[in-house]
Amino acid sequence: METTQVRKLLAMAGFGALTAGAAAVGARFTPASSWYGRLRKPWFQPPGWLLAPVWTGLYTVIAVSGYRVWRSPSSPERTTALTFWGAQLALNAAWTWLFFGKHNPRAALIDIGLLRGTIDAYTQAARKVDPSARWMMFPYRGWVTFAALLNAEIVRKNV
Repeated sequence: METTQVRKLLAMAGFGALTAGAAAVGARFTPASSWYGRLRKPWFQPPGWLLAPVWTGLYTVIAVSGYRVWRSPSSPERTTALTFWGAQLALNAAWTWLFFGKHNPRAALIDIGLLRGTIDAYTQAARKVDPSARWMMFPYRGWVTFAALLNAEIVRKNV
């Protein structure tokens, strides 16, 4: 196998591992707690069984999008996009820890607002590097927007 192919495979594995790490944080802090069960939730709260398949798909496209940007020629735009990619992944993991781990919906709401802004910044930066990588993030962007609305309603109803 050529060095270039090995490098691409390692990069794909790296993006997958980073994304899996964020997913692992999410899996560690779950809604299966008595605290969460006691919260008043909005009528549009999705069923719990839906979350794992949705997040599996979203984490997959997040990883592939980041990899696609990485494999583009080196440039300041690529560096910017990858910086935002890493930031959105960190904010994604932090939301789960804040909401389910620390039982702090207000802090999680601030985090998810920053997350949404960072996703937007990534998609704009990725547009200049790999337009397909940008479009791959739109389902994630939509889900995070929906999650922010849920988070805001939980804050309104409970805090």
